[in-house]
Amino acid sequence: MSIFTLKPLAKKVTFDRNNMCVELTDGRKLTVPLAFFPRLLDSTPRQRSQCVISGGGVGLHWDELDEDISVEALFQGHVADRKAALSISKENSTHSRRLKAA
Repeated sequence: MSIFTLKPLAKKVTFDRNNMCVELTDGRKLTVPLAFFPRLLDSTPRQRSQCVISGGGVGLHWDELDEDISVEALFQGHVADRKAALSISKENSTHSRRLKAA
């Protein structure tokens, strides 16, 4: 049996109040907190909706916000605001421990 990896390519980008959801061409979805990307967090819904999927799906670009995000980097866990990412990770870890204890 051979194993291969699929390169993540964006098909669609949507937002809710706190998250960015990237839908991939292979059907996977990745939801990322906006807190990881301060420019997106501080932008308006109209500005966020101006996302351009570039390079056949390899990148996300917001001209007005001067923001570029690699789809592959999202899957590898790269974020613009490391402090926010660590804080959210710590909150999730604490929540998981509480659920296991219950």
